[in-house]
Amino acid sequence: MEQHSLPATDTKEEISLKELILKFQEWWRYLLSKWLIIVIVGITGGALGLTYGWLQKPKYLAELTFVLEEGNKSGGLGAYAGIASQFGIDLGGMSGSSGVFAGDNIIEFLKSRLMVEKALLSEVVVDGKSMTLAEYYIDVTDMRAKWVKDTALKNLHYPLTQGRTTFTLKQDSVLREMYNGLLMSNLVVEKVDKKLSFISVNCISGDEFFSKVFTEHLVKEATTFYVNTKTKRSKANVDLLQSKADSIERLMYKKTYSAALSQDLNRNPGRSVASVETEVTTRDKIVLQTMYTEVVKNLELSKLSMAQETPLIQIVDTPILPLKKQKLGKLKGLIIGGILSGFLIVVFLILRRIYKEIMS
Repeated sequence: MEQHSLPATDTKEEISLKELILKFQEWWRYLLSKWLIIVIVGITGGALGLTYGWLQKPKYLAELTFVLEEGNKSGGLGAYAGIASQFGIDLGGMSGSSGVFAGDNIIEFLKSRLMVEKALLSEVVVDGKSMTLAEYYIDVTDMRAKWVKDTALKNLHYPLTQGRTTFTLKQDSVLREMYNGLLMSNLVVEKVDKKLSFISVNCISGDEFFSKVFTEHLVKEATTFYVNTKTKRSKANVDLLQSKADSIERLMYKKTYSAALSQDLNRNPGRSVASVETEVTTRDKIVLQTMYTEVVKNLELSKLSMAQETPLIQIVDTPILPLKKQKLGKLKGLIIGGILSGFLIVVFLILRRIYKEIMS
């Protein structure tokens, strides 16, 4: 009689699947036998999570969102720039951008040490008293408690009257420490969406007022610095043209008075010299009027160019008190603590049994 048998590979697969099921049942029975340990550890972890959620101090989130619109680099001013260049006037900003806020550079710029220090050294009013934000940060973070034994730091302050260039080595060192701490634990700058131009600046700290004010001052200092940098060359041109226009205007007024005086003297037919003076003065006045017209025209073009270059920074959302609290909470602490401790004890029991089986 012909005997039929399953292929060897199918038999091995069947045995392998059977062994897997049996092994799973074995491990399940083993963990069930340790249910008391798992429950005790889970309850203990839940209790620890509950305690942590109860004792944890809340942190406050301040979020400011803004959108940046670059100024028009050329637009309809290209033709005017060509005309102005014929008179030796550079309207500026027609061919490029500084690129400080271009792309993701804005994120690094807002997190730069220069901007954070400018924000920390800006003025705030706390309970009717003016002080630097750095001074307030030292108070709310209890940094002075760590400086009790250090006499050099014990009396360290950041007064409003002291300039940045006059800081001592200790002041610079502490300011750098503040910057590093804020960058690592408090400040978050990111794009809301990579396809959009919305920038979100977040500050998370244990003090509600500091979170709000630091976020606002950081964005204010950064945008002011950026606008001044972008319009620096154009403003210099405007100031130069304004100075020339004022100077020519004064000369033109003098020539006008001189021409009027010469005309009065010229009424006497015997004064031929007065007639010549009148002619020269009138000619100079016409020349000055022509120059003044051209300078004023270029001045207005330069002002228009600066207005076109000035970037528009639109604040979309600002932090408003009371700020959003970030806290684990008692219920979340209980659940997370219980689940996490239960998972860890299960992993520990499994690894311990595997170790014993290997060693035996």
